[in-house]
Order: sequence, then C-alpha cells, then structure tokens
Amino acid sequence: MKLSYYGHSCFEVELKGKRLLFDPFISGNQKASQVAMNHIKPDYILISHGHGDHMADAITLANASKAQIISTYEIVSWFESKGLSGIPMNTGGKKEFEFGWVKLVNAVHSSVLPDGTYGANPVGFCIYNKDHSFYYAGDTALTMDMQLIPRLCPPLDFAILPIGDHFTMGYEDAIIAADFIQCKHIVGCHFNTFPPIEIDAPKVRSAFEAAGKHIIIPEINNHYTF
Repeated sequence: MKLSYYGHSCFEVELKGKRLLFDPFISGNQKASQVAMNHIKPDYILISHGHGDHMADAITLANASKAQIISTYEIVSWFESKGLSGIPMNTGGKKEFEFGWVKLVNAVHSSVLPDGTYGANPVGFCIYNKDHSFYYAGDTALTMDMQLIPRLCPPLDFAILPIGDHFTMGYEDAIIAADFIQCKHIVGCHFNTFPPIEIDAPKVRSAFEAAGKHIIIPEINNHYTF
C-alpha cells in the first residue's frame, strides 16, 4: 500500500490498483498550497462527515476524475443532488469493492454539510482485503467502540488517527486509541492546519515511543509505504 498525504486529514491510499482519497480539503488549506490538485485522480472519495475541512474539494475532484463518493446515505444523497455518483452506506455496514471491503464504524463528533443540510452521524472507515488492513478514524473523540475494531477487521497494518486535540482527540487519547484498536503503527492527522490544533511534534513522538508505539507525523506531499 502507498499512502500519500495532502494536508489536514486528506490522504490517498493506493490499494490493488485503485486510488482511495479520504476527506479532501486542499484548496482552502494554506498549508497545502503546494499540492497539485490536478494530479490527484481518485477512483473513490471517502468522506467521514460533512464539515467543510473534510469535503470542500470533493465535487471538484470527483468531477475531474469521475470518482464515486463513499459515505453515509445522507452525504452521498447530497452529492448526488450535485450531479455526482456515489455508494450510500451507514454505520455498521460493510460492502465489498474490487480493492477489498469497506466497513463504516462509529465516530464521535458532529456533522453538517456546508449549506446547513443534516450531515448524518460521523463515521470512520475500516478498509481491508486478504493482504492489507487499515483504519481511518476521521474526526472523533476517543471512544470505547474502538475496542470492537480488532473483532470486526483483520489486524491493522496502520491506523490514521487525529492528534491535534481541541476539535478531536489529542495525542494522549490517540495513544489509548492505539491500544484499543491493537495497532502499533499510527499516522497522525487533523493537526497544525489552524492555531488551535498545532502540536509539539517532538513531544508527540516521545509520548508514542514511551508507549511502545510508532507514529508518523506526515509531511504534506510525502508518500509512505506499508
């Protein structure tokens, strides 16, 4: 698997020849000004909830690449009203795709679409096939439901967890989450984009190391292999 980071909580994962883009927020993110959006050609766009900092560029990217939206029923319906194509799902459900399974899991946050439309309950995504498995948490607080993930999905190669605090869990809670999901390889997200979510990267790395875990604090436009 190849993981590319485009800032905030926007990642692209290449899995079995398909490109999965998560929570696209690029054009409105000053930290991601060097990202060439015209080079991003996803097959699927997965959206965890309706906040603008997680789906602002979904329409532009989906129109350019003909990508399908994977999200909750309400969010997919909203995108379909804009002329896009999608696969509506909901929390607890799973569906098999050519790259593997997608299972929607609980996230504790809020959600509303940019025009004020109800954005459904936020979700995270477990993606897996016979060779690979990973968890994208989306925006979430630490929740006991995370303890279900090792029972629902194969052992995780890595997990993408928020670490910026203030609007989501911080790095201390992310360490507990890593225990709950039984995953030692964590990729941080939802940090440094705005002043309230700026982090002390050395402090975060030291805390994870002390807990016997490895964290990647990704750099924008960098690529990582799992």
